[in-house]
Amino acid sequence: MAAEPLRYLKIGRTDNVAVALADLAAGEVVTIDGRCITLREPIMRGHKFALVPIAPGEAVLKYDMPIGGATSAIAPGEWVHTHNLRTRLSGELEYSYTALPAPPPPAAPSRRSFSGYLRADGRCGIRNDLWIIPTVGCVNKLAENLVRRFERELPDGMRITAFPHPYGCSQLGDDHEHTAGILAALATHPNAGGVLVVALGCENNTLESFQARLGNFDASRIRFLKAQDEGDEVERGLRFLRELRDRAGRDRRCELPVSELKVGLKCGGSDGLSGITANPLIGRFSDLLTAAGGTTVLTEVPEMFGAETLLMARAADRDVFDRTVKMINNFKNYFLRHNQVVYENPSPGNKAGGITTLEEKSLGCTQKGGTSPVRDVLEYGETLHTPGLNLLTGPGNDMVATTVLAAAGAQLVLFSTGRGTPFGGAVPTLKISTNSELARRKPEWIDFDAGILVSGDATLDELGTKFYDFVLKTASGEYETCNERNNYREIAIFKDGVTL
Repeated sequence: MAAEPLRYLKIGRTDNVAVALADLAAGEVVTIDGRCITLREPIMRGHKFALVPIAPGEAVLKYDMPIGGATSAIAPGEWVHTHNLRTRLSGELEYSYTALPAPPPPAAPSRRSFSGYLRADGRCGIRNDLWIIPTVGCVNKLAENLVRRFERELPDGMRITAFPHPYGCSQLGDDHEHTAGILAALATHPNAGGVLVVALGCENNTLESFQARLGNFDASRIRFLKAQDEGDEVERGLRFLRELRDRAGRDRRCELPVSELKVGLKCGGSDGLSGITANPLIGRFSDLLTAAGGTTVLTEVPEMFGAETLLMARAADRDVFDRTVKMINNFKNYFLRHNQVVYENPSPGNKAGGITTLEEKSLGCTQKGGTSPVRDVLEYGETLHTPGLNLLTGPGNDMVATTVLAAAGAQLVLFSTGRGTPFGGAVPTLKISTNSELARRKPEWIDFDAGILVSGDATLDELGTKFYDFVLKTASGEYETCNERNNYREIAIFKDGVTL
């Protein structure tokens, strides 16, 4: 017999607020820690209410951590949100290194393999699609036209996608490097059975320099089209695509160890349940995969602000700690260079869902990293090479963060959401809802419902095992994600400088 659904929850032992897991009415009496508290006003699902009197300036605690300071006196049973709670975040900080013992790893999962594509360079893909990558925004429409023309020539089960973007010319310094580097990483991604690189011919991101960035690539899987050199660039492009289709059509899935999986961790449209359901579920998956020798990667650096010390405490060694500190402070400095405060977050949708401050958002966001040690820290555009949990420099923006996860080598991105989004990246973007109502209302967006963790129908251990198997099923091609079925796939590249 299923347990009764939870209606409210105190997360941390020292917390002075609790979270409504369902809409609660004014006058309703809740019992927490043996105390009966009468709610002074309605509390919407995902929002917080006070458990004890909180004085002006006193820290509000959630997850056993401060999520800001009270701006006025708050009585027990009173709603706690933007009207009486404010962030305490500021600029760069100094941190001290303390080597903490790592928690015992979870037992390695019983399923230790998946079905994927082994590439010539030894990497593994979970899809065998055709990709068209423009080196410059000037040929975006050519790339999209080639997709429309060629779709009817594809065999069942093979997809073709163009990845338009506005860059590749009139950029300087890091912006140019970011554009060229991200596009080159995508061009050699193991999920692509074949790639057509489309250039104009006069851009800064020249075809010759782009080819040099690819290194020792598999020439049988990549074709290059320079539009200005062709009499009929469309016909030449179609000819190249037929060659790539025929080559990719000979590939077959084979059994591969799960240690070859690299999975990106992302959230978007978060709500007050994100840090209670979907993000801990993703964290459980991360712990299970890394225990089996696989790799996970967490980005969205601004959504670590306020929770960064928890990640620093899990650094595998002093070098990883120092690079985590550098990543955090460099990203704070990026805000400050542009005369912006570091806490300009959460979004309006986050606030409507119950998240008040960036500290609160970050403490929920970092749950996706589970409990395992942080093994490596990467700069924007770097490639994964260390098994275990990695941190990757990147913003919180859904499109930019998902793109840099794919460029780092992630074959799949796990994406939790409480508000919902149809978005998908270059790689399968598996959506996990924080609440069951969203999963029921948007089945064309949501792949997996983590909301049942508060319904009493499953424990985190039970659902974690089920979710792990579901991800491997997705990686093996047995499940097509919603973004794949809807053909919602796009990229975005980080920009920080001058456009000529």
